[in-house]
Amino acid sequence: MSFTPPLLKIAFDPIYAHPLPEGHRFPMLKYELIPEQLLYEGTITSHNLFTPSACEDEVVLWTHDAAYIQKLHQQTLSAREQRHIGFPQSPQLTRREFVIAQGTIDCCHYALVHGVALNVAGGTHHAFADRGEGFCLLNDFAVAANYLLKKGLAHKILIIDLDVHQGNGTASLFEHEPRVFTFSMHGAHNYPFHKEKSDLDIALNDGTEDGLYLSLLRNTLDSLLEQVKPDFAFYLSGVDILWTDKFGKLKISMEGCRQRDEMVFTKLKQQHIPCVVAMGGGYSPDIKTIVEAHCNTFRVAKDIYSL
Repeated sequence: MSFTPPLLKIAFDPIYAHPLPEGHRFPMLKYELIPEQLLYEGTITSHNLFTPSACEDEVVLWTHDAAYIQKLHQQTLSAREQRHIGFPQSPQLTRREFVIAQGTIDCCHYALVHGVALNVAGGTHHAFADRGEGFCLLNDFAVAANYLLKKGLAHKILIIDLDVHQGNGTASLFEHEPRVFTFSMHGAHNYPFHKEKSDLDIALNDGTEDGLYLSLLRNTLDSLLEQVKPDFAFYLSGVDILWTDKFGKLKISMEGCRQRDEMVFTKLKQQHIPCVVAMGGGYSPDIKTIVEAHCNTFRVAKDIYSL
């Protein structure tokens, strides 16, 4: 597969930073600041940004159960279900998740042409077919992967999940789908405490540092690309692997996190595999650290795919 001259396309909608009750706002702030920083420094222009619409129910239902989607639309999630998600339900929050899912689908179309596309939000890998968990209502990678398969736009998909938390919802959703290979490299002693079974899980010990992390990833990616032979990839580039992260428990430096992104993009580009990226988690106490680490992903993507 060959790509046209690179045009970095990035999904962003102001609803990504939808205000929540006090105590929930900090995790959302980065969604405003990432595009602002990239525009300010000149890494992108407004031409690189596009605003997705909300994903249609018909498409979401290729992944999620009808009864669950009805609960989201009718705002009838139980108190227990809301606690598992971590956010109180609201029509705005539901719309936000449908917009994120469509943003990831739209990114697929751009990646098929230009090699890569990124969603400022997304990576909602804790959502199952019939429930949400861990700040995730819909599983955007799963929705987009099923869209590609349904439309015949991809035949073998590799999901590279490098968030510090296992992609438990994604693993469950594709447990019996041989056309999607799920790979999660995550903290062994981190949420979710009950792990699902991905096609490949690498559980890292607390305190894992750059050298071991990057070596494991390099060897694993080489093996997977040879074994799986994907014609499309999704990359969850969570920055909660950083040593500064409040919950991550790993010891990855900012530079190690940047090298991780560089490695993934380089190997996928070398084999002409289109890639869609979502940001995933990041919970360092200083918002500047979170934004800088996420912005590195965009900078590296631009550099690699401009070569």
